[in-house]
Amino acid sequence: MTRNPQASPQPSGREKCHFDVILAEGFVLIEVAAVVDAIRIANRVNGTEVFSWTYRSARGGPVGCRCGAAIETESFSPDARADYVFVVGNSDTNSPAFSTGGLVRNYTYRGAQVFLLAEAASRYLKEKGGEAGGLATHWENSVVLRERMELFDAGAAIASEDGPVVTCAGMGSTMDVVLAVIGRHVPSATLMTVANIFLHERIRDFSTRQPFEGTTGASTGDTDLDRAVKIMQAHIEDPVPIGDLVRELGISSRTLERKFRIYLGTTPKTYYRRLRLARANNLLLNTSMSVQEVGLATGFAGGLSLLYKQFYGVTPLQMRMRRRGGDKSDQG
Repeated sequence: MTRNPQASPQPSGREKCHFDVILAEGFVLIEVAAVVDAIRIANRVNGTEVFSWTYRSARGGPVGCRCGAAIETESFSPDARADYVFVVGNSDTNSPAFSTGGLVRNYTYRGAQVFLLAEAASRYLKEKGGEAGGLATHWENSVVLRERMELFDAGAAIASEDGPVVTCAGMGSTMDVVLAVIGRHVPSATLMTVANIFLHERIRDFSTRQPFEGTTGASTGDTDLDRAVKIMQAHIEDPVPIGDLVRELGISSRTLERKFRIYLGTTPKTYYRRLRLARANNLLLNTSMSVQEVGLATGFAGGLSLLYKQFYGVTPLQMRMRRRGGDKSDQG
């Protein structure tokens, strides 16, 4: 059930509503900015400091993100008190930093609501096992977990509540989640002003479905083209021949070709191939599946390596070795 953003009362006993922002090496900077800049701007618009925050990590000290920036953090404390805790993702669902069961329990025992973003949410889902059905994580992570046969079906919403824990898709949707939290503590006019400053036209409800693998792909505005893309997305492992696709749409091959060129600047065949290669790259970098298994899972039964090298400039094995060697340019 989605929490009403206005339903939770202002925390009592302290002047400010406090956020702990938990970071691990390689954190996703956009998620940190969505949390901290949103509450910072809310303070400015509100005219008083309603919100405060602390950056924390397992050991304290500077923690770096993939794009080279670093944030100074305080170490975890068993006495730490916060109203809200955001555990930021870092593009590695296997990161030991996300085995946060004790940390989560410590915060929730003290009355905090804990938001797990993207990879942090995935780790929580894995650790809950069969009890985690329908909880959210980023669609890329959901695909990885499915292929590893570790996950039934993650939810496609941008956020899902599991008692005091909220699992979230993270990335850009972090802003929606944080704005929903802010809305519990400031007037609606203040909330809308904050959203407008960020040019955020609509605050999405937790139940809003994610685009692409979340099943509600970004719209081009053309009905036939949107249907074509949706069919492609639904058939990555067993690609639909373009001839069958146009028959399903009830239009000619020339019409579909024209629409793809006008709206997407490419052909249907090239677009479909790149869609499948993107999935292959995600599985290659985030699972232990063999190159052959990745090829079968993405519809390249005849062999993945040649096409992969043509598109990415290196072979699948070379890309995997670069990832393991810590090349930041290859990591999300």
